[in-house]
Amino acid sequence: MSRKDAVRRVGALVLAVNAGLVVAKAAVWATTGSLAVGSEAVNSLADVAYSAVVVAGLYLTTRPPDFSHPHGHERIEPFVSLFVALGVFAAGGAVLWQATTAVLSGDIAVTTAPTAVAVLAGTAAVKYGLYRYCLRVADETHSPALRATALDNRIDILTASAALVGVVGANLGVPALDPAAAGVVALGILYTGYEIVEDNVDYLVGSAPPEDLRVEIVRRALVHPDVEGAHDVIAHYVGPEIDVSLHIEVEGDRTLMEAHDIETEVMESIRALDQVDDVFVHVDPKELGEWKDDEEIERLVGNAEE
Repeated sequence: MSRKDAVRRVGALVLAVNAGLVVAKAAVWATTGSLAVGSEAVNSLADVAYSAVVVAGLYLTTRPPDFSHPHGHERIEPFVSLFVALGVFAAGGAVLWQATTAVLSGDIAVTTAPTAVAVLAGTAAVKYGLYRYCLRVADETHSPALRATALDNRIDILTASAALVGVVGANLGVPALDPAAAGVVALGILYTGYEIVEDNVDYLVGSAPPEDLRVEIVRRALVHPDVEGAHDVIAHYVGPEIDVSLHIEVEGDRTLMEAHDIETEVMESIRALDQVDDVFVHVDPKELGEWKDDEEIERLVGNAEE
């Protein structure tokens, strides 16, 4: 399955599941009057809204390149992720506010209805399955938007579990467990929002990729038998993908055709890396002495040899 199809399929699945959960929770809320289930129904309704935006965003990011966007539309993905992060922060703040006001007012209302327990336990189980699935596809496709979606589903596991603790607490005669658990969950939600922002800021500001990937880029350049050295190696994120530029040194007596072939082979070798989009290779005649000491390259070369 192509990256485009995989990303779109996950987005549509998450939207459909969230819509189904809204219906199930609303039905239980209407029959039991459970505030815990009611708040979860509202939470799922919000999930439907953000899921629709994510699906639209993923549709845009997987469109083919055009005249206005010759490198494709993947750079939209970090912005989709940040939209998810805003929803996460809003959810965390709302849960924390509800927990705090419940404790201060002493107005703690929960239900002991078995249907409430069933729908909350079912929600946690479904969301765990979605979390694992979204995370797996996000790792396979290197999609920051799907990773943010996975983390958001992890939040829903926590919120459903907190509501379940409240219902169980009511059965045990300790209704105060509801706001206490909600407060802990709220902190977890806010931290997840921070994780999403932290992940995507690197994509937006053009940070360097992880060192193991930079080592592999340098290794692929230097492993070519006609490359004598490399310098000015720059790799940085452009959206969720990586652009690479570097200078390689070759023997000065190479013909233009030979130099072109070397450049092409090095470029194709580096571009074969999953996360790499564009590669720009400049060929320098070794005899011109343009090579320069580069401590970063020497360190990466040492790591590659190890």
